[in-house]
This record gives sequence, structure tokens and C-alpha cells, in this order.
Amino acid sequence: MKLVSLIIPVYNAKSWIKETINSIFSLGIADLEIIVIDDGSTDTSVEIIEIEFPSVTLIRTANFGASHARNVGTAVATGKYIQYLDADDLLEPKKLDLQIAALESSGADVAYGNWKRIAANAQGAFMVTNLVCRQMTHEPEIELFTDFWCPPAVYLFRREIVEKVEKWNERLSIIQDARFVLDCALHGAQFVYVPEFMAQYREHANSLSKRNPIAFNRDVFLNATEIDSWWLNHGGLTPQRIKALTQVYGYVTYVTFENDPETFEVAYSRLRQLSPRIVPNYPLRFRAASILFGYRNALQILSWSRRTKRLIRGEE
Repeated sequence: MKLVSLIIPVYNAKSWIKETINSIFSLGIADLEIIVIDDGSTDTSVEIIEIEFPSVTLIRTANFGASHARNVGTAVATGKYIQYLDADDLLEPKKLDLQIAALESSGADVAYGNWKRIAANAQGAFMVTNLVCRQMTHEPEIELFTDFWCPPAVYLFRREIVEKVEKWNERLSIIQDARFVLDCALHGAQFVYVPEFMAQYREHANSLSKRNPIAFNRDVFLNATEIDSWWLNHGGLTPQRIKALTQVYGYVTYVTFENDPETFEVAYSRLRQLSPRIVPNYPLRFRAASILFGYRNALQILSWSRRTKRLIRGEE
């Protein structure tokens, strides 16, 4: 058994994979294994790995998506700790040392910390754009479901909690990374925060969530329905859970009203079951309109307002 298994799904990452793997070697930890799962790349990612990093375990599959690739890597991993790492992100030099120490001293199942967002400047070079320092302060299952997120690189998992969860959710094509950590919380994981920078997250202007917002919103909705069902079968819908579900279903109805009526109607129906009198917290004008005219009418007014502005700007 190795101390740490690092699992990297790769799809057409020729521009990043060398830097990513080198960030692992810069950690200076000998007792680890690097498992790369090529998810049907059509560029030279595989050739780079084979030539530059012969010690890396390389597994090639058809293009089934990142979650499937991570599941394939997890199945062969032998590490006491599991580190998932996207093919374009970077680990900070003391990342594993700090988090292993925190897990050992606390007995927790998952360690996390701060991270740096990097994005391309006008010349195309990736630079740090902002620093994210945030700690969970309430129930992890609620925070991770609603508004707490870190890239996979920021976390380190004990093998035992990964085995409890069993698999990454292959039904979610975009937010599967958020769901896996949430699944850890749902299976009773204890989290420990390490107040240091753990990783650099590369943000792309053409990421899938930005290219296809409808798919992203549908992922959020599907995730909500699955968590809704899980909670119903594991302790029931407490007031805290209802509030969280109302927040997420409310977000889905807000963003799908204009361009995804099918998703809107289903989400709206469940939202009304959970909260018959829907009063959003944001924005203030939308909240006021909801109180005066009802939630659905407020959405229609908001839609008319947006369309009028687009017409004035000549966008329609």
C-alpha cells in the first residue's frame, strides 16, 4: 500500500498535463502513486505522459467523462489517502504534508484548505487572480449542498470515506466534483480545515458551465432531486434541509424561467410543495415583486424587464 494515490482524469490536456504532474513531483514525497486515466483524448496528452513520465500508471479508456475516469482510477488505487487532481490544476509544495498531518492528528476523514484561482491574462499567461480563504462553519451537508465549493485538488480523502461513498456520480456531467464531497458528508465524513494554500485552480473562459449554462442548471436540478430523495430516506426533511432545498430549487427556477421551461416547471412544482409562499432573498426588487404579485408573476415581470433591456441594446 502506498501512502497517497493521486488520480488524474485527462481529456485533451496537452497544454497542462506536464506542469500538473511536475507539481506532484515537487512535493518531494516518495511513497505515492500517480494514476492517470486518459478519457479518450484526441491530442498528444498520452504521448507526453508516456515519454515524460514513464513511472506514472497510465490507463486508457473511451471518452466516458471525468467521473468514470476517476472511478476507474480509484478502483486500482492502493493509497491510504486519495488525492483527486484535475489535469490542469497544480498542487502547492506543502499540500500533502500539511493535510496528512491534519488528518492524522484530528482523526478526520477529509482535509481541505485555501486555494488560488488562476486565469489567463491578455497575453495568454495564467496568473493568480484571487485567493479563496473559506472555512465551513455549519453542517457540511448543508453548506456543500448550497454554496460551499472547492476544486478537487484542494481536498485530501482518507481511503475509508472514499470506499463508503463507493463511486463518483456519473449522472452529473458538470457538478460531479461538488457532489462527491457532498456524498462524503452524507456518509458521515468529518472535515478538517487547514488554513494554508493547497492548490491552484485553473479557470478557463470557455469552461463547460459557461459554454452550456442550460446543462449546468439541469445538473444542479438533478443533484437537488437526488439529495431531496436521500434526505427523505435518511432522517427526513428537517427545517434546515427544507431551507437548503428551497434555496437550490429557487435558484433553478430563477435561472430556467426564460430558457428551459421544462426544468422550470418541475423545479417550481417541488419548490411550491416545500414552500407554498415563495419569497426569495435576492435581488431586493425581485423579492418585493414576489411579495406583491406572487413568485411566478415576479419572474414574468423580471423576464419582460430583461427582454426590454436586450431590445434597447439591440441584442434581440
